[in-house]
Amino acid sequence: MRGGEIVFEALLDLYPDADVYTLIYEPRKLSPSLQKKLARTRVHASFLNVLKFTRKRYRQLLPILPFAIRSFDLYPYDLILSSSHCVAKGVRKHPSAVHVSYLHAPMRYMWDRFEDYFGKGRIHPFFRLIAKLVRPFLQAWDLRTAAADRVDVLLSNSNFIGEQISRCYGRTARTIYPFARLDRFKRERKAGGFYLMVGAFAPYKRTDLAIEAFARLGLPLKIVGSGQDEDRLRELRDSLRARNIEFIRNADNQEIERLYSECKAFIFPGVEDFGITPLEAMASGAPVIAYGQGGACETVTPETGILFSSQTVESLSNAVMDLESGRRHFFENACRARAAFFTEARFRDELQGAISDALSSKV
Repeated sequence: MRGGEIVFEALLDLYPDADVYTLIYEPRKLSPSLQKKLARTRVHASFLNVLKFTRKRYRQLLPILPFAIRSFDLYPYDLILSSSHCVAKGVRKHPSAVHVSYLHAPMRYMWDRFEDYFGKGRIHPFFRLIAKLVRPFLQAWDLRTAAADRVDVLLSNSNFIGEQISRCYGRTARTIYPFARLDRFKRERKAGGFYLMVGAFAPYKRTDLAIEAFARLGLPLKIVGSGQDEDRLRELRDSLRARNIEFIRNADNQEIERLYSECKAFIFPGVEDFGITPLEAMASGAPVIAYGQGGACETVTPETGILFSSQTVESLSNAVMDLESGRRHFFENACRARAAFFTEARFRDELQGAISDALSSKV
């Protein structure tokens, strides 16, 4: 359950009887509430869902993902909503149908984030070679499927992604910010002495940067999550002999909520399309220390956190020391007030407005 799945659940709440199409479907990895909602509707998974290998190694199957998404027959539908960070917006539709696509990013693996996923040491050299060979084809396909005759309305999850859409596709996107489930984060704030990270261990999250910085600082850092980079990150921590850094793999919601409420600050060193975890931290009253690029620039304010200027150990360390030394102070009420803007009700109202406008313009 990451940001894309949370947004998808909100889409399903708007259209609870809608048919659902997905490349890969693993209910056990979803929240209990989403599992129940999907059990009441029809879920169609692609041919990739047949083999367990494809569920775990789907990034290595990038060359065939366009064929998988195009295998769905969506011609009978009048309205299609897609939540896309890779190929979902590329579905086939009837010319008279309205397709509204909520983009978390242009095809993330093939544009700005190629080296993050397929750089040297990130993946087996054979698959890196394949990715380099198919990259021009996939970029051309991604551009073609973003055309106005394929997608009637493009929605972006941040102005940062809106700029990428303009640069990659030559189209304008309407920004509708995602949300955090703010009602979860009502615990009393009891700030302790540790810093916190929460998220998947994907390359662009730059958890390695946080490990190196806190190994140098010697300050306690708790890292909650799992993912493709987990082994590499644990090895990095061990090689630096950073006993002050703790990995927490299987924290439930209550444990995560407690950690947010007790951390000194939340660390966010990657470039995110939007970033929901900083909202969760601020909703818990905690300030955020984030790299000053991407979606964090649209959520973290001078009253709620520090945006460090370069993606280096030195820059992150200096930002932490600004807080640690008392040079910067933040107040719980300001953090909670900032998070309060990003509600699910606001998201749904804005999304319904965009869908209504798209349907009206098609008539």
